[in-house]
Amino acid sequence: MTREVIADSSALVALFNPGDQRHEWAIAQARELMASLLTCEAVVTETLHLLRRVPGGVDGLLEFWERGELDIALAAEEHVARLRELQRKYASVPMSFADACLVRLSELRPRALVWTADSDFRIYRRQGRGVIPLLEPTGG
Repeated sequence: MTREVIADSSALVALFNPGDQRHEWAIAQARELMASLLTCEAVVTETLHLLRRVPGGVDGLLEFWERGELDIALAAEEHVARLRELQRKYASVPMSFADACLVRLSELRPRALVWTADSDFRIYRRQGRGVIPLLEPTGG
């Protein structure tokens, strides 16, 4: 059985931006993943914004989503109280709304890995003290 993977914008940007220092890592990881990636609309929005000046980046991400390789697995409106709680808890980091959504998604899918190049996910905890399992580049 394939392990579920939750995609963060840092990993998606690395995947669709050939100029990103982690591009080769992201390509290698994407080839190994057997199922569609779980994410939320906030991550898609953030990623599209970050790719706006990358030739082909926005179109590549949208095509990836259109092919079903991204699955929107969290409706934020159903989790506003928890998202607000997370953002208050990590205000000093600071935690983006997209990151809060992924932490919440990780709480709902405890066996899933969070695919990220963002070191903040080493700080975040789910449901109090639970470490979030990560798929990240070696050396962070």
